[in-house]
Amino acid sequence: MRVATAAEIREIDRRAEEEYGLPGAVLMEQAGRRAAEVVRREVPAARRCVVLAGKGRNGGDGLVASRHLAAAGWRVEVLLAAREEELGPDIRQTLTRARAAGVEVMPVTSPALAGAEALLSTADVILDALFGTGFRGTLVGIAARLVEAANAAPAPIVALDIPSGVDADTGAVRGPAITARTTVTIGLPKVGLLLYPGAGRAGRVVVADIGYPRPLLEDPGLRTRVVTPAMVAAQLPARPPDAHKGTFGRVVVVAGSVGFTGAPSLCALGALRVGVGLVTLAVPEAVYPIVAAREVEAMPSPLPGDDGAIGEGAWERVRDLAAGAEVIAAGPGLSRRPPVARLVRAMLAESPLPLVLDADALNVLAEDPDALARARASTVVTPHPGEMSRLLGLPTARIQEDRLAVAREAARRLRSVVVLKGARTVVAGPEGEAYIVPTGNAGMATGGMGDVLTGVIAGLVAQGVAPLAAAWAGAYLHGLAGDLVAERLGQAGLLAREVADALPLARRAVLEGHPGPLEVLQ
Repeated sequence: MRVATAAEIREIDRRAEEEYGLPGAVLMEQAGRRAAEVVRREVPAARRCVVLAGKGRNGGDGLVASRHLAAAGWRVEVLLAAREEELGPDIRQTLTRARAAGVEVMPVTSPALAGAEALLSTADVILDALFGTGFRGTLVGIAARLVEAANAAPAPIVALDIPSGVDADTGAVRGPAITARTTVTIGLPKVGLLLYPGAGRAGRVVVADIGYPRPLLEDPGLRTRVVTPAMVAAQLPARPPDAHKGTFGRVVVVAGSVGFTGAPSLCALGALRVGVGLVTLAVPEAVYPIVAAREVEAMPSPLPGDDGAIGEGAWERVRDLAAGAEVIAAGPGLSRRPPVARLVRAMLAESPLPLVLDADALNVLAEDPDALARARASTVVTPHPGEMSRLLGLPTARIQEDRLAVAREAARRLRSVVVLKGARTVVAGPEGEAYIVPTGNAGMATGGMGDVLTGVIAGLVAQGVAPLAAAWAGAYLHGLAGDLVAERLGQAGLLAREVADALPLARRAVLEGHPGPLEVLQ
């Protein structure tokens, strides 16, 4: 499903009117009707709604919703955060129709704030239509007071299009912002609903179809998508009944060092649990006995070592082991010793196989990240924000401020598929495509999860999935597996191996039509 920025949704509105003859007033009517439908469904026992309305298009949608609720027998009060003379002609007409339907409209000025706050405190449900996708900056004054009062009220809040105070393009929250139970967003999800901290204010996201022409919603110029179960299911290779282990590919994992002996096994387990046929586990000779004693399904093999880590000549051995494989995954637990840097550079320069690089394979490239752009074969890199900071020379805080833009820039510069891990992982391709992964939970913030993800992505590549698709589909399955484990055990105490073991369940769920975190209201 494609995702829109504020500018992109404005362009869709313009084209809907100019190319398809759909006037803004018609779209506003449909948006408000959909919002009222969601309000009634979210709180079926409620009969009193307080609507926060601004002077713009979002406020107009809220006024339409108020009229539909009143027509259904609800008591509706609108707190209008504007003077009526500030309203445009379409919004003013909408206001008149709302009043005619029995909606009580109260323009909120400073002297009226106490009364507005009292209304909010006694509402059954609150509809937030103060600010829409055009909002930037920080809420102040009356709007800020209304948002704070709404958040303090016991009633659930439904946000219309995006919670007021959230930046639609980045998810940034720079001051007071609505904390909604549900957000009904119009036409397409907005970036700010899917990335934190905005995602934490949106609650459950319902995407409402208001009649935009399909070609506008599926325009290839919309370069960001949110990953859905159907998208993942379409990428998963078939499992023919006459298959053998070679049918599903082979991964070579290069990982581990003294003190990090679990990382190779977790990476291998991720690949195996996502369905790969064979995994060769190449580890330094110092840890080979430990890994070999533990492994049952993966095939361990020792590499030349130096002081507990990989030593000189490792690439030649890895190259031999990779004969007949489809992909190499490298990095988990390797250490940052100089031979590791030489191994990674050799792989980039000489390997004909796709590479999935994580952890120390990225850390050792911090002084020459552009080596990734010179790679012989395609590369997938899976940095967390700290590793991305070292690769790009940016502060971690800057990366977190606009994860989507940073992932895109990294993919362009490094000529790699970039998987920027974290709450709402972002996957970007070198041609500007980007995908937001809506699965996963805070319980996955524990050691070893990234090792499993590296194996998952490599396992999908080995099965014939293109690297970019393997990255976003793998991240989705990894997050969904974590969600399935959390449903059973709770988030605290999740283990990486438990998430790996749940991957077959996640795979089956998407193939069987798992609904995913987003709801589409047709």
